Parts: sequence; structure tokens; C-alpha cells
Amino acid sequence: MGEVAGQDYYFLTREEFEAKIAAAELLEWAEYAGNYYGTPRLAVEEQLALGHWVLLEIEVLGARAIKETFAQALRLFILPPSLEELERRLRGRGNVPEAALEKRLARAQEEIAVSAEFDGQIVNDDLEIALEQLEAVILAIALLAPMPKGQPESPKSQRASRQTGFAVANG
Repeated sequence: MGEVAGQDYYFLTREEFEAKIAAAELLEWAEYAGNYYGTPRLAVEEQLALGHWVLLEIEVLGARAIKETFAQALRLFILPPSLEELERRLRGRGNVPEAALEKRLARAQEEIAVSAEFDGQIVNDDLEIALEQLEAVILAIALLAPMPKGQPESPKSQRASRQTGFAVANG
């Protein structure tokens, strides 16, 4: 399954991405396995101003930056069942060059080693179960704090959508 420009990511040149870094237009950014990834600040701030919850799919360095900016942010770490399974999944995509695969696996080991610094961990052994666990966490938070305006009464009534970010492919 390929990534779609404007849906999964906004693909930028390296120069365009670095200009966004310099202009502080990114809430967080990181270089991961030779590629830049980041979250546009304005898109997140607009959603928060509307009272909406924002779900970001980011790596450890980005999650640390978010925690500095939004101390109240809940950070969950999604773990693979094992490194062997992660490798099997990456190889199964059929589009990851060997050198990039090795970088990703090494980085995954580093990130898994610090997963305890997150507020919780969910093991993605079965996608449906992992989504149910994620929804349960969101529902628990909703019971402890009022829902932001404009949200459904139950977070379980709709799947969370992730925020589209920027990416630069190395290549």
C-alpha cells in the first residue's frame, strides 16, 4: 500500500522541508532512516483551537518535542509483537531497500528501549485489538475529562484519524 500525497503526507523537497524548520512551521520534526518527517504546527493548532483532539503518529524524538510543547499530551507507544515480526512486516511490504530496512530495525530497537518513558504501551499483535485498546484509552480519558467541543459523545463512535504531516524521502 503506497502513501498518497496530501493524504498520508505532504511530500516536500529537502530544501522546502529545511525552510519550514527554519521558519518554525513544524511542531516537531526528525530525520528518521535518512528521511525527514514532521508535523505542521498550524494544522495542529487550528484543530486544538476548535476543541478537537489531535492524534499524531510520530517517532520518539517527535513525541518528546510534543511533550515539551504540550505537557498535558498523552503519549502512547505502539510496540511490535517482536523485532522478528517487525522485520517480517517490513520485508513483506516489498518496497524497503535492504540498507533502509537495517536502519529502520536498528532505530526500532533504540525506540523500543525507551518505550517506558511513554504514558502507556500498546502491542500491535492484532490490528483490531490494538485499535480497541487505543479506543479504550481515549474513552477512559473522555470519562475523566470533558470532551472537547465538537467531538462525538463517545470516541468509540468513530475511528480516530491521524494528522497528515510532511515527509521528505531520501532518494
